Amino acid sequence: MSEIKVGTITTLKVERKIDTGYVLTNGKVEVLLHINEADGDLDVNQEVDVFIYQDKKGQTIATMSIPDIHLNTYGWAEVVDSVRNLGVFVDIGIQKEILVSKDDLPLLEGVWPKAGDELFVTLESDKRGRLLAKPVTEEIIEQERDRAQPSMLHQQTSGRVYRSTKVGSFIITEEGFRGFVHHTERKTEPRLGQWIEGRIIAVKDDGTINVSMRPIKTEGIEEDAEAILNYLKSNNGSVSLTDKSNPEEIRNTFNISKASFKRAIGKLLKENKVVQKNGETILQDES
Repeated sequence: MSEIKVGTITTLKVERKIDTGYVLTNGKVEVLLHINEADGDLDVNQEVDVFIYQDKKGQTIATMSIPDIHLNTYGWAEVVDSVRNLGVFVDIGIQKEILVSKDDLPLLEGVWPKAGDELFVTLESDKRGRLLAKPVTEEIIEQERDRAQPSMLHQQTSGRVYRSTKVGSFIITEEGFRGFVHHTERKTEPRLGQWIEGRIIAVKDDGTINVSMRPIKTEGIEEDAEAILNYLKSNNGSVSLTDKSNPEEIRNTFNISKASFKRAIGKLLKENKVVQKNGETILQDES
């Protein structure tokens, strides 16, 4: 072997010691192991296992701090920074942070990961030898996931979002299940890499699960009613919606289904907090 490939773990021999560290070799190619990247003192001709990557100057170097994530191996990496129009940077356990390109992130930057979120990624190298972190594919998820049992229906679960779409959010749960949160089962769209909690509302024959982030119905009615009241109070006491309105108009305004809207409005009407007339829901004068 003559090539030393970035993103891989390889065994090299200490060729010589220099002021800044050690020169390692595979017999044909030399690479620097900086003294800060070495685990203690090394001897000439000693063999060491190292991870290969490019430093910020573009120089190929070695480290004895072996990350869990490398070429063709997936793992969780914490997001440390986000750069508009570029992507996010993740920490894989080496001194250099690795870019997840914007091309591999949602179009809407509002659901990009924030610092502290985690992404399930592997590493790839470009033609210039730079490492990039690539989010997990559905193919890998399908190979690696566990199967949920029917008895788990209605249980609480939690996990991280690994893919975000208009239709909904896909998660990997703590137990290793593949879960799906339909857009109607969430109040707001969670970020890619965000940790979420919910309850299992369906276990499919293939062992995947559907998850709801919405509260159970009785709690949801209270929450939706409160949201409608707050909206009315901040919008001159009225909204051009009733329980006869178009479902899409209701969702665009309150991000809830028509059925949820009707339940919440029914509660408010019963409590004499609102009235409906001329196609509007109107806040009652509390005085």
